[in-house]
Amino acid sequence: MADTRTSYDTVAVSYAAQVREALGGEPYLRGSLATFADMIHDAGGGPVADVGCGPGHVTAHLRELGIDAFGIDLSPSMVAVARRDHPGMRFEVGSMTDLDLADASLAGLLAWWSLIHVPDDAVRRVLAHFRRVLRPGGLLLLGFHVGDEARLKTQGYGGHPMKVYVHRRQPSQVAAWLRDAGFTVEAQTLLDLDQSVPGAVLFARRMAE
Repeated sequence: MADTRTSYDTVAVSYAAQVREALGGEPYLRGSLATFADMIHDAGGGPVADVGCGPGHVTAHLRELGIDAFGIDLSPSMVAVARRDHPGMRFEVGSMTDLDLADASLAGLLAWWSLIHVPDDAVRRVLAHFRRVLRPGGLLLLGFHVGDEARLKTQGYGGHPMKVYVHRRQPSQVAAWLRDAGFTVEAQTLLDLDQSVPGAVLFARRMAE
């Protein structure tokens, strides 16, 4: 995770510039986020953590949808950019592998293309943290790359050097991990099926005790 932190510290400013308006051209992703927000509202609301929030553009979008959202990211530089771009919102440094949030404190949790940097042998620990911090019945939304391999990314976002593994996974595997961790998987959306790297969005809910 140290390499991931350093890589995103290096690219934070250029990454933020590239993704700032990205949701504007992604109607299916906006639709998924809107559905997530509606479900949080329907359940009575409450705090929602955007874990791996990067520069905070998706966190801010959730706030625009009326969600009490805050962001957590491994990279201090990403958190600094998020605070700069979205003053008055809560952003903090933290790791999904050791999530420093109280038990059953969240109505929802978003991991939006952030679990992709967690190796397979650490995913179960991450999902256990997600379950721990969600209320019974709390909603989890995951977005990730679809595939069967991990690739080492050595450059990106303006040509800056990086050293970060990007894990592509099948939705069936992610769904199995979620069920093992105590979630029910409620919906799945596949995106960009004709592209070289499709995406997937999974809605899951923490099982009641």
